[in-house]
Formats: sequence, C-alpha cells, structure tokens
Amino acid sequence: MGDKRSRIIKALKDAQESPVSGEELGLKLGISRTMVWKYIKSLQADGYEIESSPKRGYVLKSVPQLLYPEEIQMGLKTTLLGKKIHYFEEVTSTNSIAKEIAASEEEGTLVIAEVQKGGRGRMGREWVSPHGGIWISVILKPGIPLRHASRLTLVAGLAVANVIRNMGLDSRIKWPNDVRINGKKVCGILTEAKAEVDRVDYVVLGIGINVNMDLKDIPESFRAGSTTLKAELGTHIKRVSFLQDFLFELEQQYILFKTQPFSHILNDWLALSDTIGREVKVTTPSRIIEGKAVGVTPDGALVIRKADDTKEEIIAGRCIYARSR
Repeated sequence: MGDKRSRIIKALKDAQESPVSGEELGLKLGISRTMVWKYIKSLQADGYEIESSPKRGYVLKSVPQLLYPEEIQMGLKTTLLGKKIHYFEEVTSTNSIAKEIAASEEEGTLVIAEVQKGGRGRMGREWVSPHGGIWISVILKPGIPLRHASRLTLVAGLAVANVIRNMGLDSRIKWPNDVRINGKKVCGILTEAKAEVDRVDYVVLGIGINVNMDLKDIPESFRAGSTTLKAELGTHIKRVSFLQDFLFELEQQYILFKTQPFSHILNDWLALSDTIGREVKVTTPSRIIEGKAVGVTPDGALVIRKADDTKEEIIAGRCIYARSR
C-alpha cells in the first residue's frame, strides 16, 4: 500500500468528504502540489469522482465500482493473499496470465480482470465472464505432492460456499468444482498445477463467481443452469467487500490445509456437498461411469458405487446428476 496513488485515495477517504488541500496531501506524501494535481487527474480518469476547489481542496465524492487493487487492499484482512495484485480491464483468461508469471511471483499474488474473453472451465469448456462478476486467479506455492493438488479445488470451493452462506444463501458444492445455490451454478473453479518430479512448483486457482450480472447477460445455453448472487439476493453486491471477505476465508482455509490433517477440510466440504448420495453420471475423456456417489477420497476423487456393487474412484470428470432427489 506504499504507492502514492493509494495514499491519496486513503487520505481522501479518511477525510470523509471534508476538503483536503493539495498542500496537505503534498506534505503527507513528500511531493509537490503539481504532482498531487497530476495524481488527482489520473484518479478522475479512472472513475474516482473528486471535486476540487482552489480555496478548499479536494473532496472524494464516490469511488468507481471496479476491482482496483487500491480498493481491494484497503481494509483487506489477509496476511498472504492479495499483497500484490495484477489488474486488467479485459483478458483472454486470468489463469493464462497467472501461469505465465507464477514462477517469478510471490505466493498469494492475484490476477484479476473485469472481463475474460476466453475464460475456460474444466476440460476446456467455455466459461462466460462478462462485466459484473469476479474473475480471479490466485498463485499458491504449497510445496505438496502433485497428487494432492486437486485438494485445493475442494479448499477453494469450501471457501466460496462459506462466504456465500454468510450472506444468508444456502450454498452447496457440486463435485468437483462448482458452487451452487438452489441447484444453479454460481461459481466455477479451475485448478492448474505445475510440478517437477511430483513436487508442485505452483498452483493457480482460477475462480469465477457470478456476482452482479443480470441473468440475461448469461448466454442462453448456460442460463437455465446458472444464477448470480444479485439474482438470489435481489440486491446489488459490493464486489470489493465480497472479494475481501472471500480472500480472508480462502486464506483461513489454506492455513488449515497447510497445518491440519486434510480430513478436517474434507469433512466440512462433505457437509456442504450436494453430490454425495445422488445417482450420477461422470464423463471422463475415455468413458462414462454411472452409479451412486457415496464419498470423496482424501485426494479429492469421487467414489461411485456402480450397479454391480463395485466401487470406483474418479479423480476428474464432468459430473451430471441423473435425477433430482
């Protein structure tokens, strides 16, 4: 938070609509009044509504409803996640950028975009990412065996579900990577790892959450099975506050993941899963497995009991519920 732009925003916010003079800001930041004026101009260009009068100074009237790093980091309660944020108005996909930079970035670095043009779901499927959502990738370096990387999908799903439940919505998790409200998808997670000799170098957690979009903004082919937080709550969500809450919850779950037996997180995940106990059909690149979902292994594989009473563990695949309960 050391950069001057952030400090000007903070000073104006702290003043609570009382004017702050250019001289005062200049003294606080150790820069000239002309430089202060240049920073104010750049903030105005980015959508900050700042009134200025020669005699009185600057007053912050409103901030843009965008996921600017300065806004997210102000009041962020994490110690690891979000200390560094790469922000984009539009990208192909945040995961693509995160993977390019992950090797040289600190753990906890975020890539955030207002819009993704080529967002991907699991198994290469399209993921639609218009304005109003949260499209974010988190770079983690947990130093775990590769076979445990899929556990982080469960960790992220649990964190998303917990934050949404704290808003008063009955959020549930569908194996392996969807968070749902009333049976409709509100969030998808795409975990990608790079490993050397079974040790994970880094994991990129891609998380897409439908926040403030109207349902009409979601293409028709996805619409029936999708929802947004705004549609479920009937009110506009403050995305910055929601993202701050989510990052804090994800960090808490990540700390548990690194310090406690995984069974703790798995039990919490199972308690919120709407997959266990259902008849499912899971499609993998090579075949289709049908049966009843009866559990999840410590590595995140779905355990299916088939018609012949044998059990099979599926580590990844597309899960469809055969019928509603």
